[in-house]
Amino acid sequence: MKTDTPFDAVIDAPFGKVGIRVDARSVREIVYLPGDTRSIEPQSELAAEAAAQIRRYFASPSMRFDLPLAAKGTEHQNRVWRGISGIAQGEVWTYGQLAREIGSVPRAVGQACGSNPWPIVIPCHRVVASGGIGGFAHHPGDGFFRDVKRWLLAHEGVSIA
Repeated sequence: MKTDTPFDAVIDAPFGKVGIRVDARSVREIVYLPGDTRSIEPQSELAAEAAAQIRRYFASPSMRFDLPLAAKGTEHQNRVWRGISGIAQGEVWTYGQLAREIGSVPRAVGQACGSNPWPIVIPCHRVVASGGIGGFAHHPGDGFFRDVKRWLLAHEGVSIA
């Protein structure tokens, strides 16, 4: 969980809070935060739009995001993130399935998933381990991040042990 620069918005989420960082033209980062994090009203039009779209997702998981995302990541990460974006709401793929689809290997796909700067918008929660839910946001064990992943999947109608 990065907190080295201020957020442009921090909004309530069913599992805690969501922090949003933007620049003048794009969403730079979306971060899952614990519920005791202080809320911040959107500080710009783009932060307000990102917050509104995330709230619409919480109301209806079938909504489609339309946000300008900052140019980030390696060529491989971007390939993984494009692959993740092709996974439909209510579906899950394993790291291995996604790796085969994009010509990679499961461990590299998992690393790219964990480095996704725009969770929810690029739905990395839809990628799971072959034997269960897998890690989330570079956090392999149980706890807050795994609970967020479970909530997001359940919100989309998917139940995984």
